[in-house]
Amino acid sequence: MKSFLPLFALMAGLAGPIWADTPAGFIQSYSTEAARTQPGFRADVARGRAFAARDWGVSDKLASCTACHSDTPSNPGRHAVTGKTIQPLSPSVNPERFSDPAKVEKWFKRNCKEVVGRLCSPAEKADFIQFVMGAR
Repeated sequence: MKSFLPLFALMAGLAGPIWADTPAGFIQSYSTEAARTQPGFRADVARGRAFAARDWGVSDKLASCTACHSDTPSNPGRHAVTGKTIQPLSPSVNPERFSDPAKVEKWFKRNCKEVVGRLCSPAEKADFIQFVMGAR
C-alpha cells in the first residue's frame, strides 16, 4: 500500500480542476497549476477578455471565443457554424456554468483545439473564467 501513496499524490496533484465544482474553485485550481510555471500568477479579467476576443487565425468561422459566445458573457451566443443557441457563459446568469468538472474540461478541450489551435494553458483557463465571472 505504501508504494501507491506517491503515485496517488502525483495523480491528485495533476488532477487539479477535477475536484473543483464552482467557478471560483476552477479559478483557484487553474491558478495554482499556472503558478507552478508562472510564480505569483493571479487570474486577470483583462487578460481573460483579451483572450476571448483574440482572433487566433485557426479558423475563419471560429476565429475567437466571441465568434460564438458574443463579447458579453451574460448574453446568449450562437455557434458560428451550426447556428445553435449557446447559453450565456456568465455563472451569474447561468448558474450551471463552471459547476461540472467533466463538462468544463470537455468544452475547454474541444473549444481550445477548434479556436486556439491547441490546448489552453491553466493560466488562460483561469483568466477566461475570471473574465466571464464578472459579467452580469
